[in-house]
Amino acid sequence: MTSNNRYLSSQKWDLLLKSLPFKLPITIIGYSVLNQPIYAHKLGNGKIKVLLWSQMHGNESTTTRALLGLLSHLGSTSGARLIEGLTLMIIPQLNPDGSSAYTRLNANKIDLNRDALDLTQPESLALREVFESFSPDFCFNLHGQRSVFAAGKGGKPATLSFLSPAANEQRSNTPPRVKAMQIIALIHKNLQHHIPDQIGRYDDTFNPNCVGDYFTSLGVPTILYEAGHNGLDYDRDFSKEMTLSALILALNSIEDKSYLNHSPAAYYQIPENEKDYVDILIKKVDVKTETGLFKNQELAVLYQEEKIGEKVFFRPIYHSFSEKTGLLGHRVLDAEEILKVSEVKFLEGETIDIF
Repeated sequence: MTSNNRYLSSQKWDLLLKSLPFKLPITIIGYSVLNQPIYAHKLGNGKIKVLLWSQMHGNESTTTRALLGLLSHLGSTSGARLIEGLTLMIIPQLNPDGSSAYTRLNANKIDLNRDALDLTQPESLALREVFESFSPDFCFNLHGQRSVFAAGKGGKPATLSFLSPAANEQRSNTPPRVKAMQIIALIHKNLQHHIPDQIGRYDDTFNPNCVGDYFTSLGVPTILYEAGHNGLDYDRDFSKEMTLSALILALNSIEDKSYLNHSPAAYYQIPENEKDYVDILIKKVDVKTETGLFKNQELAVLYQEEKIGEKVFFRPIYHSFSEKTGLLGHRVLDAEEILKVSEVKFLEGETIDIF
């Protein structure tokens, strides 16, 4: 199985921007490890300033694609109110090297979301300099999550997940953090009609090296978005649309202050993410390994994403097997549905036979 949409290099992003019916203001805020420019777009004249950045992890492109929809919305009549009340600074691809290579890390193999304090990477420095010079009132940290997450134990797939990052080790409800909670609670309520029980919440253990935690500790409400999975939509087109809706809802609520009508208690009612899903769950299967034959098992398989040319290939990789794995599958098969003996790779490189 392959996806034509998940791979989004800086070159492909440039072509998408050129397809917009209006010209965007563009600023170079820095350069990547491999000397690619890092672009930002400043729109609006409002008093409230919002900083948004995406593809801090280069293989998380769904939120960047949602930003294209947001830019189109801002250029339309319906989006005019937002750029009157807000000033937006949008960084679509903070990690252009990782985006081009389809890797989570940057070219120095550093996770930029763990570099908030040390600032060892040029991309981290670029974001910090924009943060300090732009002085935002709100931050949006945009990511994509794996297909393994359920919205609560045994729940539906987490099509979207959010976090209001902690500002300290005590995970106190500081005023900036409460604002982020209120915005997330508003999003959750408004999207239930579209994705009922498919929104999750991340664990809020404080990590000062994470950008969201660090910015929240400095007094700026920061919202972590995670575009997740839905059904067999491995292109993440539906998740992209839900992310776009969540962005517009949040920005409108900041502009008209309607988020203030929501409570932190509603945020805590959002179920925490659980790693309950695999991509394929095969039931009633006999599994033969080097240690013996195991009959009537459940076999769990995950997809490993690999960039091949301009596409992303999803390679099935062995996860686990047992009589009852306790896992949920985005696709569930019986052994009878498998027409021939198949090989599935172990993570360590071994193989098993299923038949």
